[in-house]
Amino acid sequence: MPPKSAQIGGILTVCGLLATIPHQYGAGQGFAILAAMLLVGALALFSMTAPLSRLAFVAVGVVLILWAAATRADWQDATLTALTRGGFIIALFTALSALRSAAIGSQAILDCGRFLARQPPGRRYLALTVGGHLFGLILLYGSISLLGSLAAESTAREGNEELRRHRLRRMLVAVQRGFASTLCWSPMGLSIAVAMTVVPGASWPNAVAFCLVSSALMIGIGWLLDTVFKPHLSAPPPPRAVETDNWLLRLRPLLMLLGIVVGGVFGLHLATGVAVTGAVMTVVPLIAMAWILALPPLPGGRIATLGARIGQFATREMAGYRGEVILLFMAGFIGSLGSWLLVPIMQAHGPDLSAVPPLLILAALVWVIPLTGQIGMNPILAVSLLVPLLPTSAALGIHPTAMVLAITGGWAISGNTSPFTASVLLVGKLGGVEARHAGMRWNGLYALTTGTALTLWVLIAATLL
Repeated sequence: MPPKSAQIGGILTVCGLLATIPHQYGAGQGFAILAAMLLVGALALFSMTAPLSRLAFVAVGVVLILWAAATRADWQDATLTALTRGGFIIALFTALSALRSAAIGSQAILDCGRFLARQPPGRRYLALTVGGHLFGLILLYGSISLLGSLAAESTAREGNEELRRHRLRRMLVAVQRGFASTLCWSPMGLSIAVAMTVVPGASWPNAVAFCLVSSALMIGIGWLLDTVFKPHLSAPPPPRAVETDNWLLRLRPLLMLLGIVVGGVFGLHLATGVAVTGAVMTVVPLIAMAWILALPPLPGGRIATLGARIGQFATREMAGYRGEVILLFMAGFIGSLGSWLLVPIMQAHGPDLSAVPPLLILAALVWVIPLTGQIGMNPILAVSLLVPLLPTSAALGIHPTAMVLAITGGWAISGNTSPFTASVLLVGKLGGVEARHAGMRWNGLYALTTGTALTLWVLIAATLL
C-alpha cells in the first residue's frame, strides 16, 4: 500500500484530469490553472517519498524559477505557462493509465497476448511486433510489461539455455520495437501530444498519414533485420506445432477495443472540433469505466464496484506511478521554462539557426533526440527544450508536418535505445541484462538503420508537402 501522502497525491492527479478536460473545450484558462495547481500539490506529496533521481528534476525546476524571477519581469506568466504544460502532460498520462488499468487485467486481453507469444519461429517476430504495436496503442509501455512477461513465461520451459536466451531476446525486442513504432503516430501517445504543442500550426489529422509511413518503416526494418541476422545455434531447434487458429478471431477482443477507442476519439473530434488530445482525455476514461461496468460486479452492485475501482486507481495505481508523474511533469515544465529563458540568449549570442538549411535542421532532429536520450534527457524534456530554440516551420519555409515527422521519428528511436526510458528499462529487466545493453547492444544496428530510413523519409516528405 502506498504511503498516505502518495494516496492523496493520486487523488489530486485524477482531479487534475477532471479540471483539464473543460479547458480542452474552451472553458477558459482558469481550468488549466486549477489543474496545474492540483498537480503541483500532487507533485509536492509525491516528492515526500520519491527517490533522489526524481527529486533532482524538481530541484532543477526550482532553480529555473529562481533564475526567471531574478532576470525577467514577466517570469510569473512564463512559470504559469510551464506549469500548465506539465499539467497537460500528466492529465493525458492519467487518462491513458485509466484504460491501461482496466485492460491489463482482462482475461480476454491476456489470451490475445498468449496467442501472439506462442507463434512459431517463422512468424513470431512479426506477430509480436504487430502485437506490441496494437497493445501499445492501448497500454503504452504496459504492453512491454504484459507481452514481455508472456514471452519470458513461454521461454522459461525451454531446456536448451542457448536457444532460450536467443529466443527471449528476439521476442523482447520485437515487442519493444512494436511499441516504439506507435510513438510515430498514435494520438494517445505523449510524443504526438508534445509535438503538436511545440510545433505551431501542426495538426494530427494532417500529419497522421505521413506518420503512419514512419511507423511502417520501423516495423518493416525490424522484421527484415531479424530475418537476415538470425542467430547461429550450435544445434537446430526442435520443431514446434504450428498455430492454426484464426487470427482475427483470437485477436478480436483487442481489435474491438481499439476500434471503440479510435472511433470514439475520431467521432468526438469531428463532432465538436476539440483537439485530438482533448478527445482522448474525454473518451478513454469513459471507455475504461464502461469496461468495469460490463465486468461481473463485486458485492454491492455495479456502481459500488465502479466507485471502488476508481478509488483503487487513484490511491494505489496513480500513487504507484509517482516517480513517473514527477518525471513527466518536470520534463514538460523544465522544457517549457528552460526554452523561454534560453531563446533570448540564443538570439543575442547563439548561432543564427535561420541561416542553416531547413532540411539539415530536420535531419538533425531525427538524431539529436535519441542522442540526448543517451545522456539522460527524457524525450519530453529534449523536445520541449530544444524545438522552441529553432526557427518556426514558417520561418524555415517547411510544412509543420515535416517537423512533426522528424520529432516523432527521433522520439521513437529514443524509445528503443535510451537506457533512461521506461521501455528500455523494462526490456532489460525482463531479459536479465543492463538497460544500456538492451538499448544499444540489442537495438544499436536497428537504431542506425531506422534512423537513416526515417531521415530520408522526413526529407522526402518535406519536399512533397
